[in-house]
Amino acid sequence: MSSSAPQRLPVAAGFDEKEFYLDEFRGHTLLFASTVSDLAREGSDEPFAAIVRALLTNDTRVIILAGVDDAARGEHGVRRLQRRLGPLIFREETLPLFQQRRARGTAFTCVEAAAAAAPQASSALLTTIWTTLRLGPLFVGIIPGADRAATMRVAQQIGTRLRVHKLILMEPQGGVTGSDGKPMSFMDETLLTTLLGAGQAEWAGLAERRPTFETVRAALLGGVASVNLCTLDGAARELFTYEGSGGTLFTLADYCKIDRLGVDDFEEVERLIERGQREGLLKQRTTEEIAAMLVNGYGATIGAHHLAGICALITEPYAGTGAGEIVGLYTMTRFKGEGVAARLLAHVLTDARAAGLTYVFACTTEERAQVFFERHDFRRVRAADVPAAKWDSYDPRRKAQVAVFRRDLS
Repeated sequence: MSSSAPQRLPVAAGFDEKEFYLDEFRGHTLLFASTVSDLAREGSDEPFAAIVRALLTNDTRVIILAGVDDAARGEHGVRRLQRRLGPLIFREETLPLFQQRRARGTAFTCVEAAAAAAPQASSALLTTIWTTLRLGPLFVGIIPGADRAATMRVAQQIGTRLRVHKLILMEPQGGVTGSDGKPMSFMDETLLTTLLGAGQAEWAGLAERRPTFETVRAALLGGVASVNLCTLDGAARELFTYEGSGGTLFTLADYCKIDRLGVDDFEEVERLIERGQREGLLKQRTTEEIAAMLVNGYGATIGAHHLAGICALITEPYAGTGAGEIVGLYTMTRFKGEGVAARLLAHVLTDARAAGLTYVFACTTEERAQVFFERHDFRRVRAADVPAAKWDSYDPRRKAQVAVFRRDLS
C-alpha cells in the first residue's frame, strides 16, 4: 500500500448532482402531469417553474398537462396558469428560446380530455403539441373536465404516442410505500405487475392508487423510458438529487444492473467516491488507491442512467494468498434499503469464486457496514487473519479501530 497522504480528486471539486441529471435529460422530452389547482398554488408555483427553467435552458423539451375538474373552466385554467407560471418561466435566461413572441402565448392551450381517446383526434393533438414545440421547447396543455386520474391517463396516452424520455406523475401521496412503511425508490415492471395482481394492492393498503399504477404500467409497456411518481413539492429533489424525495422511479426492465466499471464511468465514480469520503462513509484514499478501485471496480446502475452504488475487488497486493479485498462499497443515499449493496456483493463474490480465490475480506470502521457484512455471512476476524500486505504502511491509529470481516468461499 502507498504511504503517500490522501488527496482530494480535483475532478470532484465542482461536482453538481443537478448537472449530472440534467446531462441525462439533455436533448430529450419530459412530460409532467398534475392539476391546475396544484400548479397555481402559491408556494408551489415558483419551485416548479424553476424546474421548468432549468430544463428549458438545458436543451430539454417540457410538456405539462394539467387537469381542471370543471369542464366549463378550461380557458379559465389556461389564463390562470399563464398568469401564475408564465412570468416565472419566461425570464431572461429562457426568453431567447422563444424567438417569436407568439411562441410564449401559444405555449399555453386548452386540450380536450377526449383528444387522446380517438385516433384521429389524438393525431391532431399530437400535431398541435409538436407544432408548438417547434416554436419553443414548452407545451402547457390544460384539460377541462379532467380530474387527477383522468389527467394521468391522458398524459400516459400522449407520452406513449410521443415516446417521451420520462413521464412525471405528481400526486399528493408521492411514491409507493412498502408494507414496512418505507418508501420504495424503484420498481420495475415485474414488481409493478405483481402489485397489480388480484388483491395485492388492497393487501398493501394501496387500493385507491391502483388506477395510478395501471397508468404507470401502460406508459412503460407503451415505450416511455421511465416514470417518476412523486409529489409536486418534491419533484426537484426527485429529478435532480441522489437523495430523492420519497418518490418512486419505475422502469420496464430489472431496475438494477451490476457490471464492471468502464473507462467512461471513471470520472463519475471518482465524484461519487469523493462524496462518500465527505460523508465519512468511505476512508480517504490516495489518487493511486482510487485508480486501483476504478480499474477493479463494479457499478450498480438503476434503469439506464442512474449509478446507484459502487465497490471494488482488489487482489493484486495479495497475489499467492488466495485472498481478495472488497473495498469502497458505497450506496447512494436514495438507494439505501433497495438491495443494491447486496446485489453488488453477490456479483463480486461470484467473480471471486470464478477467479479461484479462497476467501474475501473487508475492513471498515462504519457500524452500518459492519452489520451489513455480518448479515451476509462474513465473520469478524483478527487483523492477522488476512494477508500481512494489507497492513503495510497502514495508519496504526486506524488499524486499532478498524473491524476486519472475512468470508471463506470454499
